[in-house]
Amino acid sequence: SPDSALTHWPVQIRLVPAFAPFLQKAHLLVASDCTPVAYPDFHKDFLKGRVVLVGCPKFDDTEAYIAKFAEIFKVADIQSVIILIMEVPCCSKMPMIIQESMTLAGKNIPTEIVVVSGRGTIIKRDKLAA
Repeated sequence: SPDSALTHWPVQIRLVPAFAPFLQKAHLLVASDCTPVAYPDFHKDFLKGRVVLVGCPKFDDTEAYIAKFAEIFKVADIQSVIILIMEVPCCSKMPMIIQESMTLAGKNIPTEIVVVSGRGTIIKRDKLAA
């Protein structure tokens, strides 16, 4: 069986401190909670070579996420971001959270949004507007 591509712990957005060593100069994968379950090749296609932070933009505190990511973007010298979300409305806040966080941090980091269907296929890829 293939090896896990996970290189760090914890992975929950709420639990990861902004100064965590694994965030330094990282290529970040911000994944909504449901995406690793829905997308069959999550490790191979998205996690490999990236630091993953997972959370639910519907159930978790949006303001806390914005503050956490703004702090991460200020201190960690993030190289790139992929936002992996489901096509459902509850996921649609995640790109806004990341965009607002970058604005607060005064950063403009190359960011891609990837949308996964409920059937586990990629239905859309977009760059986040700078």
